[in-house]
Amino acid sequence: MKPPVFPLKAAAALFVARQHLDRPRGQRLGARTLERFVSDVGGLQIDSINVLDRAHYLTAWSRFGAYDHAALDRLIYRKRVLFEYWAHAACFVPSSQLVTWRRVMLDYKARHTGWSAFLRTNKNRRVTEATELAIRERGPLANADFEHVRPGKGAGWWDWKPAAHALHGLWMTGRTLVHSRVHFQKRFDIAERVLPAFAAGEPPSWDEFMRWHMRRSLHAMGAATEPDLNWYLTFPRVKATLRRKILNAMIESGEVVEVGIENQRARWVALAEDLPALEKAARARHAPSRGTTLLSPFDSFLWHRARTQKLFGFDYTIEVYVPGPKRKFGYYVLPIWHDAHLIGRIDAKHDRARRTLEVRRVHFEPWLVKGETPPAATWGKADLDAAIAGIGETLSDLAHFLGADRVSVGRVAPGKLRAPLARAVRGSFGKKRARGDAEVAGNDVPVESGAAV
Repeated sequence: MKPPVFPLKAAAALFVARQHLDRPRGQRLGARTLERFVSDVGGLQIDSINVLDRAHYLTAWSRFGAYDHAALDRLIYRKRVLFEYWAHAACFVPSSQLVTWRRVMLDYKARHTGWSAFLRTNKNRRVTEATELAIRERGPLANADFEHVRPGKGAGWWDWKPAAHALHGLWMTGRTLVHSRVHFQKRFDIAERVLPAFAAGEPPSWDEFMRWHMRRSLHAMGAATEPDLNWYLTFPRVKATLRRKILNAMIESGEVVEVGIENQRARWVALAEDLPALEKAARARHAPSRGTTLLSPFDSFLWHRARTQKLFGFDYTIEVYVPGPKRKFGYYVLPIWHDAHLIGRIDAKHDRARRTLEVRRVHFEPWLVKGETPPAATWGKADLDAAIAGIGETLSDLAHFLGADRVSVGRVAPGKLRAPLARAVRGSFGKKRARGDAEVAGNDVPVESGAAV
């Protein structure tokens, strides 16, 4: 029997819904909504770059709008709605999934050759035992609480001091968990003291875990190709051949089905239970998202950037890791999401000393400026004036979220759109002041003329 065939926009629409971008910045942050969001997408990525804000704060802001940073911290580190582990990279994952992730923790020593190699020497085993004992007696403790420094210079994981190795290994094997963070530094404690129910329940077998892992990836994406599955939830690392074996077994059982996507040659698959959602998305006449937001470079929506290009015709690179002279759009570049399309990108920085959100560069996609139909999945042409108004309100909301009193607008491409964008930001700031939603101190006109960079 031939697989059902869906338009590309059906796959895109279901992905948008699963990523909670159908109502950008439209949800209310709470324990239930946070848990549902992170469960649906598979993980909330953590990253140390703080030029604008930490990645997990920004990703949550894209869904929940301006919220109190302390409220998210309380949900994570006090109410324990989420806990820190690995999913795509370092991520917060739902505490409700702890018993399943324990399978990976229990197998980490056997499956991670670097940790096994570290434990081969008696010295390193003693360091690990001493580190765990110190945490048990004096925890929670951070890396800085262990003073021994490994001699020698160099770069890479194996140049960590031995206690840092031990802390990482104890965490990844589930003997400790992240209790909290102080100035973004992890503080570890014994797992049962962080999550008292840590040892409750029987972890699944490895095969059961991998099938669960495949289901979570497919749920988060809606419909996907094999490369999508390989690059979405990338931890634990397994060979593509093993993923394909598991996928084929799930297809044979009927849990997963092959689907066709119009004008796509690759094999696409979806959970059988998601076929009604794909059929509904195929029939929909209106865009699956209304509103505007910005996306962190580490947003789960962008984890597999080839998928982003395939579904939305948007070519994106995290240029943080690109040498300065070779950057095309800037350092910390956030894609602009508007009415179910990726319409441009913004290079932004939070100047905390000046309490200013610096919009260093804005680049609009050519199809938007020319009034053309968007590439790839589309629900019709986007309105440029509405997009500019949406970006203005979004930047105003982001400034409020960051505690910035003003926005500095720099270079805009094309240049003719700089003035209307600045007016849109200024107008949105004015509305927030009238409602008392934002504070704009010491400046009658909160939008400054930024120097071109």
